[in-house]
Amino acid sequence: MKLHFRKYGEGQPFLILHGLFGSSDNWLTLGKKFSDKYQVYIIDQRNHARSPHSDSISYDLMADDIYELILDEGLNEIILLGHSMGGKTAMRFVQKYPHLIHKLI
Repeated sequence: MKLHFRKYGEGQPFLILHGLFGSSDNWLTLGKKFSDKYQVYIIDQRNHARSPHSDSISYDLMADDIYELILDEGLNEIILLGHSMGGKTAMRFVQKYPHLIHKLI
């Protein structure tokens, strides 16, 4: 699934995943601040905000959505931050794709 995201800054990729019922808007202020040192991706997860909605939802699917975004953007050695539901998505992502992770927050 092609997720909606905003990208700020340059450098090592830093992906931020919001919590349940949240959106990328929740992380806008901090994301812009982090973009002083990193290339920040603030992401709307599936069934939230401006990303597509689907009848199917699971942490496996949400981790795969992040993987697709990473492939589309040509990223590696990422820093992945997740809050609440985003944290669970991030942990599942690391289980499935550990070779892409530099740090998990």
